[in-house]
Amino acid sequence: MTTLLHIDSSARSGASGTTRHGSHTRRLTERFVHAWTQRHPDSRVVYRDVGASPPPPVSGRWIQAAFTPEHVREPWMHDELRCSDALVDELLHADVIVAGVPMYNFGPPASFKAYIDNIVRVGRTFGFDRSRHGDPYWPLLADAGKRLVLLSSRGDFGYGPTERLADRNHVEASVRTAFAYLGITDMVGAAIEYDEFGDDRLAQSIARAEAKVDELVEALDATAR
Repeated sequence: MTTLLHIDSSARSGASGTTRHGSHTRRLTERFVHAWTQRHPDSRVVYRDVGASPPPPVSGRWIQAAFTPEHVREPWMHDELRCSDALVDELLHADVIVAGVPMYNFGPPASFKAYIDNIVRVGRTFGFDRSRHGDPYWPLLADAGKRLVLLSSRGDFGYGPTERLADRNHVEASVRTAFAYLGITDMVGAAIEYDEFGDDRLAQSIARAEAKVDELVEALDATAR
């Protein structure tokens, strides 16, 4: 049985196409999850809406708790890490992670950055040993076979590789870097552009992105089989 972790991070509620002023990324993640569960009705879907309920940002107390060995943590430290532990547990149990991450001012929403900060955990998702020769850091999820599907949206256009605004796209690059640090390097995705224009170009971009989502489901399904 496949476990699918479905994450939304848009500040908009509802999906475009069905909700006035709805989210394009929610539209794409919903499409992916629906298509996947049609093919795999026995899949377990875990939903996390960090756009509506953002994880708490990392604080000094969080850092102290996370870098204290678990067996000597004080009770307040376990309380401080409770949300982070839940997010890490969801990630560890997931086979496929489907993340809706819109571009806000050239990067991911603050809520998704907070999510990343909560799942990058020493001893749980990455290892650290200052006496280790060479690189003291190493990923703990490298052999877990996890796959990441990143579904994004942008107000402008031309953020793809080699395009006019490629150097300003800090969504895919930052998400890829963070997950690769944990050992999740199999990342694919799709994006809707032209949201701020609202004309036929937006409609065409939505159609292309939805077709790409369908292709991703088919390709991942073939790999799983």
